[in-house]
Amino acid sequence: MSESAEATSPAADTPGQGNESEPAVYRERLFASWWTWPLPLVMAILLAAEVHMGYPGIRAWLPYVLLLPIAVAVPLWLGRTKIEITGGELWVGDAHLPLRFIEDVEVVPAEEKRTALGPDLDPAAFVVHRPWAPTSVRVWLDDEDDPTPYWVVSTRRPEQLAAALRR
Repeated sequence: MSESAEATSPAADTPGQGNESEPAVYRERLFASWWTWPLPLVMAILLAAEVHMGYPGIRAWLPYVLLLPIAVAVPLWLGRTKIEITGGELWVGDAHLPLRFIEDVEVVPAEEKRTALGPDLDPAAFVVHRPWAPTSVRVWLDDEDDPTPYWVVSTRRPEQLAAALRR
């Protein structure tokens, strides 16, 4: 699966997320990559087949009915994270940040992401990391009342997100 390619669209359908009358400046959904789907499906099929071999009757097909939908639901649940700039705020999942508190925006390339999330990471930073998104954006904050120095957000389109945040 790929992320949503919408750059300008109506605001999110999530209640309370931005101003519904204002269009989104940037929108991206971090869907789980295709390679996250086979493992849960194979595990569900193997576990259901193991139960199927041991029990006849209704207990033979019941694990398939229960486990396969769960194996599909897990990658869908993992891909629910939405990044959006609307109504003068940056929304990442349920967290939001008014754009007036953004001091600087830095693109973290794929080769530097491990360092940015490891030894260089401030423990007080807000992090939304998705391993299937190869790059990140670091958003430096300028708010004396907030102990969070910056946000690190995984994204597949870091240049577009950074440009939208700088506007």
